[in-house]
Amino acid sequence: MKKLLFFALVIFVSSCSTGDKDPKSAEEIATKISEYRKEVADINRKINELEKSLSSMEYGTNPGIPVKVLKLKYQTFDHFIEINGTVEAVNAAFISPEINGQVKEILVKEGQRVSKGDVLLKINNSITDNTIKEVETALELATTVYEKQKQLWDKNIGSELDYLSAKNNKESLEGKLETLKSQATMANITAPIDGIVDEILLKEGELAIPGMMAIQLINLDQLYINADVSEAYITKVKKGDMVNVEFPSYPGISVKAPVYRTGNSVKPANRTFVVQVKVENRSGVIKPNVLAKVKINDYTADNALLVPDLIIKQDLKGSYVYKVLPGNNSASKVYVTIGKSYQGYSMVTSGLSENDLVIVEGYNQTSDGAKVTVI
Repeated sequence: MKKLLFFALVIFVSSCSTGDKDPKSAEEIATKISEYRKEVADINRKINELEKSLSSMEYGTNPGIPVKVLKLKYQTFDHFIEINGTVEAVNAAFISPEINGQVKEILVKEGQRVSKGDVLLKINNSITDNTIKEVETALELATTVYEKQKQLWDKNIGSELDYLSAKNNKESLEGKLETLKSQATMANITAPIDGIVDEILLKEGELAIPGMMAIQLINLDQLYINADVSEAYITKVKKGDMVNVEFPSYPGISVKAPVYRTGNSVKPANRTFVVQVKVENRSGVIKPNVLAKVKINDYTADNALLVPDLIIKQDLKGSYVYKVLPGNNSASKVYVTIGKSYQGYSMVTSGLSENDLVIVEGYNQTSDGAKVTVI
């Protein structure tokens, strides 16, 4: 079509530039202008006829451009912000011994499920055990002496000092024995929670030191999802708000849960605050430290008109779409105001009404006023 228009203009220019004499007077100039306008009108008429012929060739007997339309209806529009987060086990323990000693026996294996109170590891405690036996022997003698002194004291025989000394010796040994027994229990590292032995960092015969991790224990029944959210949303997210949580490593798993807590301060380094979600993980499939995607609903409109983002075009005046005018089956260019967008759809706040037929296929071939056929 552009080639035909160019050819017609060339003919027009050629005809104007050959055989014409330069006008000498104002009357002659006016006459020439009138003649040229008639020629331009004639050329425009011929161009329109050629365009109709071309359209007929491209679309057969149907003079309209085939398009598909979307009938607009009011619907609920939810906008979400998506934040990356990490998974953390609610109950996890990095267990270390309370006393120094050589690892005597490891009673569990990695991957084994244990219950709270189960003995996981034993530390060599032979010195304490021997000391306990010595103290128990001494306590037996001290108890016998005390009982004898008490019997005499009850009969007003003997001195009070001997009685009190025997009593103090007996009670002192009892206290020492309790201390030694408590120390002996520290030689057994027990599980503080129900869970799974994830890692054992010591071997039998190695030295265990307080503060050095010996066993990592994890319970996968409950998980925290921790996400850093921009402070721009600090007034829009609060405890109890429902959020959607997805896991890129587990495409089939999606969880809906309330916000468990929000941070009480903004991190100055990145201007974010913490949003924490607590989720159930009954099957134990989701593992700690995997990536999570938290979707937080920050905006909802009950009566919204939505159009696909792809059909929205731009020019110097703004955003516009094409809709089909009822009755004459022609396309109409409509300027619209666009609101929030999410997942390929945008909310139209002005310019369109319910039941409007918006062109969603064939919009690239249409123009304002072009004939169309809805297919």
